Amino acid sequence: MPPAPFRAPLALALLMTAPGAAHAAPLAADAAAAAAPAPALVYPATTRGDTVDPQFGVDVADPYRWLEDDVRVDPKVAAWVAAENKVTDAYLATLPGRESFQKRMTELYNYERFGLPRKAGTRYFYSRNDGLQPQSVLFVRDGLKGEGRVLIDPNGWAKDGATALAEWEPSEDGTHLLYSVQDGGTDWRIVRVKDVATGEDTGDEIRWVKFSGLAWAKDGSGFYYSRFPEPKEGEAFQSLNENHAVYFHRLGTAQSADTLIHATPGKPKLNNSAEVTDDGKYLLVTGSEGTDERYALTLYPIGAKGAGKPIALVDDYANNWEYVANQGTRFTFLTNKDAPRARLVSIDIRKPGELTELVAQQEATLVGASRVGNRIILSYLGDAKSEAEMIGLDGRPISAIHLADIGSASGFGGNPKDPETFYAFSSFATPTTIYRLDTVTGKSDVFAAPKLTFDPKQFSVEQRFYKSKDGTEVPMFIVMKKGLDRSKGSPTLLYGYGGFNVSMTPGFSPTKLAWMDAGGVYVVANLRGGGEYGKAWHDAGRLDKKQNVFDDFIAAGEYLIGEGITGKGELAIEGGSNGGLLIGAVTNQRPDLFAAALPAVGVMDMLRFDRFTAGRYWVDDYGYPSKEADFRNLLSYSPYHNIKGGTAYPAILVTTADTDDRVVPGHSFKYTAALQHADIGPKPHLIRIETRAGHGSGKPTDKIIAEAADKYAFAAKWTGLAVE
Repeated sequence: MPPAPFRAPLALALLMTAPGAAHAAPLAADAAAAAAPAPALVYPATTRGDTVDPQFGVDVADPYRWLEDDVRVDPKVAAWVAAENKVTDAYLATLPGRESFQKRMTELYNYERFGLPRKAGTRYFYSRNDGLQPQSVLFVRDGLKGEGRVLIDPNGWAKDGATALAEWEPSEDGTHLLYSVQDGGTDWRIVRVKDVATGEDTGDEIRWVKFSGLAWAKDGSGFYYSRFPEPKEGEAFQSLNENHAVYFHRLGTAQSADTLIHATPGKPKLNNSAEVTDDGKYLLVTGSEGTDERYALTLYPIGAKGAGKPIALVDDYANNWEYVANQGTRFTFLTNKDAPRARLVSIDIRKPGELTELVAQQEATLVGASRVGNRIILSYLGDAKSEAEMIGLDGRPISAIHLADIGSASGFGGNPKDPETFYAFSSFATPTTIYRLDTVTGKSDVFAAPKLTFDPKQFSVEQRFYKSKDGTEVPMFIVMKKGLDRSKGSPTLLYGYGGFNVSMTPGFSPTKLAWMDAGGVYVVANLRGGGEYGKAWHDAGRLDKKQNVFDDFIAAGEYLIGEGITGKGELAIEGGSNGGLLIGAVTNQRPDLFAAALPAVGVMDMLRFDRFTAGRYWVDDYGYPSKEADFRNLLSYSPYHNIKGGTAYPAILVTTADTDDRVVPGHSFKYTAALQHADIGPKPHLIRIETRAGHGSGKPTDKIIAEAADKYAFAAKWTGLAVE
């Protein structure tokens, strides 16, 4: 998905699918039903309108415009959704691998999982899931070796498990917890405060929060957050998000009494997110207009009377700036100014135009920096694999941090007064292990490691490089079970994203592991448009260079077939959100190359994406449909507008959700209706639509499993993967 226009953890930004209550029932097809032939598909009759938009001399037909309406409001759209789900459910019930996949995924998900701990005062806060709980539970313990107790269990918030604990932040002294509630997968949040000692809510409640940081005042008197104006009745899930503003809420007061700190009414498209500096003396507001890492920085001194006169630290919206630390008026930032792969610099706020370089740009891409005690931890990506090292506050190298294997590391947050930090490490066949690092000694110890029901050593991970259409070398990861008998063919699932500076790094997925456990190959291609090699790699796959992303993905498929890793008719492709756009576009461009396609929550109408909710942010990667050059480029690859009648298409299972207010489901509705109308061959072209689910985050575990079992049984059917 196009990421939220604020600095959110990538772990959230990369959750692509959102199964919900509509498919909550257990899979119950018995062996006889599974063996029965699939009935002839009869798609629902979908009304075609006569809407035509003249744009720059081109008459653009949009016969399914009516499917953009909110399914909760328009009964015609609701009826269409019900009819489509009925056809899809009947077809999925015939797939022989569906029950087997669900059983194996349930087994693989059933292990104890921990989130990264955060220390506040003498308390440690962390999430834990015992295996198959719909939502993870938040625990707190007094002291590192203390016994954990439940602080928040969201599993009782909704019968369907679709109401989730989203962002949370303890106060500096650990006496209060600021937390947000996410209902049905929406991006909207309700923010509340809990007294940690008693476990009771304080009564503070903030609404209409979206794309917001949560930042406590150092004295614990209140917190800073960002919100939009309350939308009009019935428009909460579709109207454009504008006029984002930063407020301060004092504990014990009503939201109506909150103090407006920072607003940009003259520039309503700006997003504004706030954080408090380590010393508590400043509030740093980061402003941005889109998803691109081009920011402005405004600094507010914090005094006894609140925020003081603002200081414009950076105002050109030209580069990435990420706060790392400050010592008085000297601030350290990670930036890509004059460094496409990023570097570390310091600025004296009394002379904001003067930069001092602390760490120069390296061959690997610098993707994170944080202060812990008297150290700064730098996180790098080297060929899409995590690397980390410690330096002094002056930039002097201290030591490398040795990670367990080829994989992804995250975390490394901390406090300038405490040398302790935690980080998570995972890989394709290795679930997340949490480590505690002492930055003084450099020693890492395991804080929490999962007890597994499988042996990660049974799987191999290989990185290869292949050439794209223009000769650019692109990396890919190939993962499979060791000893796989490839003489019988190797059905392969190829995954891609390619956009918004998001890097595809090795990570563990029980659903993907079930595909490999059944004998399938799993491949991730690190396409241009991502952030694996810094700004230049991102720039090479966006705007008028977007076709490079599709060329990279098509070349990945051709390479896999050419190298004998998979065969013709054995290749399935998958991607979510921006990756859903990718799958739609390459299916139109090379329908002969793929046996099955799984586009999830995709951006499918490239001429109207900027008219709904967060869509306007994405012009940084896609361009403006209202500008002629951008319009012609967008029209050339828009999945909805480029379906080729008279050509045999692969089997396609589109997935979306009714509460997706990031990429509104109308994209997938219109695209599916167009597929079903077109003369593109006899293979199924279906859509699976969840209710009370959104773009990805907050998904209950059982719904994740149900959707993945459907998708991979579908892919197995059309790639020839024999699932017991």
